[in-house]
Amino acid sequence: MNGIKYLLDTNIIIGFVQRNPVVLDLLSTKRIDQCAYSAVTRMELLSFNGMSSIEKQAIESLLKRMTDLEITRAIENETIEFRLQHQTKLPDSIIAATAKYHQLELVTLDKKLAGKFEK
Repeated sequence: MNGIKYLLDTNIIIGFVQRNPVVLDLLSTKRIDQCAYSAVTRMELLSFNGMSSIEKQAIESLLKRMTDLEITRAIENETIEFRLQHQTKLPDSIIAATAKYHQLELVTLDKKLAGKFEK
C-alpha cells in the first residue's frame, strides 16, 4: 500500500506529541511517511476535551504527514470479526481491524491489544 508499513494507535500519536521517551524510541526506526492512522484515531485525538490550541495544531500537523485510512465496509466486517473473537472495545477493534485489513504493523502501547493483534 504505497510504502505504508505501520498503523499508529492513538496512544502512540499522543506520546509522540508529548515527547514520551518510550514512544520516541519505538518510532526512532520508522519513517513518518510510512505511517498511517485510522479515522478512529483522528476522532479520538481531536475530540479530547481540554486540549490546547498548540496541542491541536501539533496533532493536525503530524496527521498531515501520514496516511489517513478511512473506515470502509471491509474494515467494518474485519472489525466485527476481531471484536467477536477478542472481546475488545469498539475503537480498539476498529484500529486493529484497519491494520489487519491493510496488512500493516500495529504500533501501540496497549500490550493487551498488541497481544491480540495478528497481522
